Amino acid sequence: MRSLFSGIMITGCVLTLLNCGDRNAPRQQTTFTRLDSLTDYYLGLQDSMLLAWNIMIHDDNQKVKAMHNLLHELTVSASADPEQLEGYEQRLEQLLRLRYTQKTMANADVVEEYDFASNSLVTELITTAESQPQFQYNSTLQKLADEIRMADQRVYIYRDEYDAIVAAYNRFLEENREDIRAIDIQPTIEKKPLFQMVADEKE
Repeated sequence: MRSLFSGIMITGCVLTLLNCGDRNAPRQQTTFTRLDSLTDYYLGLQDSMLLAWNIMIHDDNQKVKAMHNLLHELTVSASADPEQLEGYEQRLEQLLRLRYTQKTMANADVVEEYDFASNSLVTELITTAESQPQFQYNSTLQKLADEIRMADQRVYIYRDEYDAIVAAYNRFLEENREDIRAIDIQPTIEKKPLFQMVADEKE
């Protein structure tokens, strides 16, 4: 809606200037139109970043939920070691506390710690589930194991999509340094870290 309104307003301003034929149109109008366009693009980037982040985190939450459900299914079947399952449950609870944020991901160690904890837990849980005699005929266990495995693979796709938007956002800040204060009055406006940058740090 905001984009449509901005587009109509900009078009209206251009048509007005053309109809008037005034070559000495006030520069303030031109500046306003340009800043309005930049503001619209800037807000669009912020919305896209937030949407991409939320989709990624939601998918990760679904993976954690599937792991909880898998543990529950293994518990009620009473075939796996109860102490082992309890240990998995504790590690799963800790996993959520280890999760990075848009700020803490700037620290490569934070992302690396989360990825290690997540990957090892996924591998061990699926291995435990597949080693159970009932796995071959228990469709619930099979479905949960597949759901966890697929979600674990999707995380890198979502990270790439998030990085693409953040890269565009960072370029925007770099190319519009002089105008950014007129667009956003926040005291600190900084470039945001990318997962790719974090991955490069770890290499």
